Amino acid sequence: MSDTPSTPSDPVRIGIVSISDRASSGVYEDKGLPALQDWLARALKNPITFEPRLIPDETARISATLIELVDAGCALVLTTGGTGPAPRDVTPEATLAVAHKEMPGFGEQMRQIGLVFVPTAILSRQVAVVRDKSLIINLPGQPKAIAETLEGLKNADGSQRVNGIFAAVPYCVDLIGGPYLETHDEVCKAFRPKSAVRPAR
Repeated sequence: MSDTPSTPSDPVRIGIVSISDRASSGVYEDKGLPALQDWLARALKNPITFEPRLIPDETARISATLIELVDAGCALVLTTGGTGPAPRDVTPEATLAVAHKEMPGFGEQMRQIGLVFVPTAILSRQVAVVRDKSLIINLPGQPKAIAETLEGLKNADGSQRVNGIFAAVPYCVDLIGGPYLETHDEVCKAFRPKSAVRPAR
């Protein structure tokens, strides 16, 4: 056993929301929540308390759920599903309705990552917003796309080819007054200016 105690990371509460009419009504098994939970558990060193929600594509229900999770102390809320152009895809509208600030760079980068794979990535309408001290991000619906969007794309030698959006999440959470998020670099290396990096405790 090492004589050096491990550095404790701040505990964090994270809301994960899967938005799907069919999955929420039991027509098929939801894959969004397990994908979000698996990736976050691999990426973050922090002890995590998850607040999972599986809800239908209804604007008022989505907005109310996001407000509930922010009020419950979730520093980060990730949604999956409901971001396309179809009539029932209302996640971006419901998210913008509860926003105090928009963070358009997240949506721009998500579409850039998606375009590496399919030209229809330009049809995605994911947004990110800040409400109080919480960052809310809409993610794609497919588990593979969730992971690609969060961690980006790597070259064969392991170097970063395209930055994933999660690299910017910890510093954003710092700036809005949330807990200090620490990542496992092999999954996703968080970027902070040197002045914002905490010394090892």
